[in-house]
Amino acid sequence: MSDDNVYVGRAAADAALDHGWLLGHFKDPGGPRHSADVEIKWGVHAKGEERAQWVRGEQRTALQVLISGRFRLEFPGRTVVLAEQGDYVVWGRGVDHSWCAEEDTVVLTVRWPSVPGYKVPQTPAAL
Repeated sequence: MSDDNVYVGRAAADAALDHGWLLGHFKDPGGPRHSADVEIKWGVHAKGEERAQWVRGEQRTALQVLISGRFRLEFPGRTVVLAEQGDYVVWGRGVDHSWCAEEDTVVLTVRWPSVPGYKVPQTPAAL
């Protein structure tokens, strides 16, 4: 629900509408969820789901917090597993990465700044 510059929502319901994203440069420019400063994602991932390709040439800083499940992040030369509620990892600009949900998982991701160019292209089978 939106009223001028106040938006009230439910993360799970709103996230389902836009690949998990609740806030960022890709939201309606006239609404309070539009931001070039930060992106926020409520990521719901099924066991075995993984990122289709590595993020290369990262221009953002990111914070990822485990809400539930078990989530593995891959960085060059390092693997990080978020296994207990509240576990988190922060990585900076220039850090390539990928991920895999080892169990059904919910993670909260905050990235800044919000810049275009990181969406994985959908394959024809996924359309």
